[in-house]
Amino acid sequence: MNGELSLRNMFAGGNLRQLGAPLLIVMILSMMVLPLPPVMLDLFFTFNIALAVMVLLVSMYTKKPLDFSIFPTVLLVTTLLRLSLNVASTRVILLEGHTGGDAAGKVIEAFGHFLVGGNYAVGLVVFIILVLINFVVITKGAGRIAEVSARFTLDAMPGKQMAIDADLNAGLIGEEVARKRRTEIAQEADFFGSMDGASKFVRGDAVAGILILFINVIGGLIVGMLQHDMELARAAQNYTLLTIGDGLVAQIPALIISTAAGLVVSRVATDEDIGQQFVGQVFSNPQVLMLTAGILGILGLIPGMPHFAFLLFAGAVGGLAYWMVQKKARPAEEKPAAPAAATPAEAQEASWADVAPVDVLGLEVGYRLIPLVDKGQDGELLKRIRGLRKKFAQEVGFLSAPVHIRDNLELKPNGYRIALKGVDVGAGEAWPGMFLAINPGRVAGTLPGAQTKDPAFGLPAVWIEAGLRDQAHALGYTVVDASTVVATHLNQVILSHAAELLGRQEAQALLDHIAKDAPKAIEDLVPKQLPLAVVQRVLQNLLEEGVTLRDMRSIIETVAEHAPRTQDPVELTAQVRVALGRSIVQQLYPGNADLSVIALDPSLERVLLQAVQTVGPDGSGIEPGLADTLLRQTAAAAQRQEEVGLPAVLLVPGQLRWLLSRFLRRAVPQLKVIANAEVPDSRTIKVTAIIGGK
Repeated sequence: MNGELSLRNMFAGGNLRQLGAPLLIVMILSMMVLPLPPVMLDLFFTFNIALAVMVLLVSMYTKKPLDFSIFPTVLLVTTLLRLSLNVASTRVILLEGHTGGDAAGKVIEAFGHFLVGGNYAVGLVVFIILVLINFVVITKGAGRIAEVSARFTLDAMPGKQMAIDADLNAGLIGEEVARKRRTEIAQEADFFGSMDGASKFVRGDAVAGILILFINVIGGLIVGMLQHDMELARAAQNYTLLTIGDGLVAQIPALIISTAAGLVVSRVATDEDIGQQFVGQVFSNPQVLMLTAGILGILGLIPGMPHFAFLLFAGAVGGLAYWMVQKKARPAEEKPAAPAAATPAEAQEASWADVAPVDVLGLEVGYRLIPLVDKGQDGELLKRIRGLRKKFAQEVGFLSAPVHIRDNLELKPNGYRIALKGVDVGAGEAWPGMFLAINPGRVAGTLPGAQTKDPAFGLPAVWIEAGLRDQAHALGYTVVDASTVVATHLNQVILSHAAELLGRQEAQALLDHIAKDAPKAIEDLVPKQLPLAVVQRVLQNLLEEGVTLRDMRSIIETVAEHAPRTQDPVELTAQVRVALGRSIVQQLYPGNADLSVIALDPSLERVLLQAVQTVGPDGSGIEPGLADTLLRQTAAAAQRQEEVGLPAVLLVPGQLRWLLSRFLRRAVPQLKVIANAEVPDSRTIKVTAIIGGK
């Protein structure tokens, strides 16, 4: 009973589909061993032709190569099917060829008599021409394209991976989308690599077809003359026609399959199939059609030329061009006149409604960038901005103000401007339909296009046409589209100005959010122990130095613990940083690696500790010579750290941390200053550079 259920389940639903491929392979291999009657040969040859036509049509209607990723395997299976049919038909031809032209079935007879008129010399020439077309032209070209595509795809993989990582880090895509895009890149490389190898199947099939032809002809003559006592002329007529028919019935599907392979590897992935691309790109320009019609018309008027054919096509092409011109020039339907504008009312007195508040975050775009931010056109930039705010809230710890977007005709058509509280903090240009190829510092060549700089990070870049995207990836460029350029710039501005985005309203909203889980902690702190302004200032101090607010519970508990002793935001910030020391160090040194830091020379440290009482909070008041030495040596040490792949981190006593952080921030923006007390006891410190030493 259990055996019956297992057998029934095997042949039910999707399991039957799983059995299809193994059964097909077994059937193909069995044809090489088991004798087949002529009727079965007819069926299998017809199936082979139908399968080749289906593969060709599928390749024409795919929009990108990965839509037909099984194609390399299909090439192997169809090649094996043709060779198996050749073996089976050879057996029948040599055994029964003396009986007449239909000895190997009606299909071979039709190809041997009807297509070449029963003349084996003509059939031999046609067969050789088909093999040459397949072997020398189509298969060789498709194989070369697959080889180059595989090489470029492999070379472009690091750049594509970097682009995915950049989009993921900027919040433009989620982890699931990034994983899917990485999988597609790997599949694309595997596909072209497989196509490069699979093209050898077709070339080997063409060589095998020629060898099988000559073997069958020679073998047929020997069998006919020696075993069946046939005359040379009759044996040649029978066996040669059967062999040529067999070769033609195999080579025509092979030619179709090779054409399908060429179509798959030679097309550029778009949202249109081959038919739509062909019509849209070849027959879309009426000027080209008019010139073609004129040339055909002139050729048709030359004496001795076939006037009817040339003039017929000249008229057809000219008529198509005329129809396209008329279609483009056809005036639009008259729209109903707009109602007359209402007479403006008398000017009213000014009111508070006339006072427009300044947007916290604003983005102004030129008119050519409007489609990127138009809701009606499902602007791509709108989606990216929503993703940016969500990622910012998850990583930094609070929800920033929304980005107000408006068009500004005073900007350049492709220009944009980012404003923070009404003040411009960033600007740039983006070109829809083009891609920005950013040079990360190790590219292998140059690209034609408009030279520029990445607006977010100032790296050298070039605006390129869409057709150069794969080449740019292969050369090592990071390639992004126009909406990604604007979104990345906006993300960099938001991150670098996070402290200014945390206003009083955002701070209160953050505390209200924390109060849902810890209401007592917030109630005891604000406003009983500290005013909201002090808590806001502490949070802003943390954000200014790149410390996130994700661990708000620890921040609130630490502030509440030290609030009875002091209300100084600087001192409270120092205590919070000590409490967050593990996460601060982990952010700078992931894993359990040693902390390779820059340190102060003991003599310089003593001088600064003595002067800390008289120096201003921003470092003003430090002796000029000492300040210059401190800035120069710190900048040089930070640069050396980055050159060897280490973070630029300065380790100082807690009393100096705030002073040096504020003083060095503008001159060495990449430098992070941490206090000794912020380093967990479990981490090992390794001093790689000393400032102030001789």
